[in-house]
Amino acid sequence: MSFSSDVKQELCKLNISRRCCAQAEAYGILLFCNTFHSRQVRIITESPWLKERLPVLFRKAFHITFDEIPDVDEKKGSFLIEDPEKLRVIFETYSLEQSAAVSVHINFAHLEEDHCRMAFLRGAFLAGGSVTDPLKSYHLELATSHF
Repeated sequence: MSFSSDVKQELCKLNISRRCCAQAEAYGILLFCNTFHSRQVRIITESPWLKERLPVLFRKAFHITFDEIPDVDEKKGSFLIEDPEKLRVIFETYSLEQSAAVSVHINFAHLEEDHCRMAFLRGAFLAGGSVTDPLKSYHLELATSHF
């Protein structure tokens, strides 16, 4: 297992106690996931810990479930939301316009508290981040195709 995987495992062990933090973490995941637009949300992960965390996180953040979830034994898992009502809830939560061409941007009004900013960064890292072992020199990277 890689150092990044170890870090992600530790981050996924953290409790999701506040709804505001669940929304902030989900926001980070959405901005760095595979597909986030007005017709579909698709989160693809190989992390077994993130596969366990995502359904709990989205129930806490939005009171919704995924339309499709991966089988437990799948190596790479794909979580999908295409239901228009569920997508509306997500977009309204972040005050994003749900048009054909979504302009994905960070609405900092949802990240005013320190605990929410930490949750957002956790989500961004879980969905699109990697970090090298500190013994080899630090390097943190967040990659997204949305910007």
